[in-house]
Amino acid sequence: MKNEGSKRERFSRNSFALLAILFTFCIVAQVFLAGLAIFVNPLNWMKHTNFIHLFEFIPVIMFILSFVGNMPRWAIGQSAALFVIIFVMYFTANITPVLPWAAALHPVIAIGIFWMSIKLGSKSWKYAFKPQTNEGIVVE
Repeated sequence: MKNEGSKRERFSRNSFALLAILFTFCIVAQVFLAGLAIFVNPLNWMKHTNFIHLFEFIPVIMFILSFVGNMPRWAIGQSAALFVIIFVMYFTANITPVLPWAAALHPVIAIGIFWMSIKLGSKSWKYAFKPQTNEGIVVE
């Protein structure tokens, strides 16, 4: 049963879930800042480019917590994938002079990150805070 385990594991699982939710909100805020830059004032691009530095390492922390919390492989893999995709986002944002079509992938990848963060947040929340049986079926 997954609820068994040390306090350290429970703390890590709960922290992982909370960080996953926080990461989702940060993605929404990042897209909002891009919208402000496009539709309101181009000066907002600085906010967009600087805001990522406040949350870009959340997936790395989640990756570490997934090991400390003895979490399933999906938690390990998806947190690592989010960090890799953030690196890809940096690539698409900075390759514009060489490959303009790659820059066009930047907002498309953002949609993927948003979807991944929603799924990971939901799954990790259920894993950390909902009672489960050995078969993984939620008992309420």
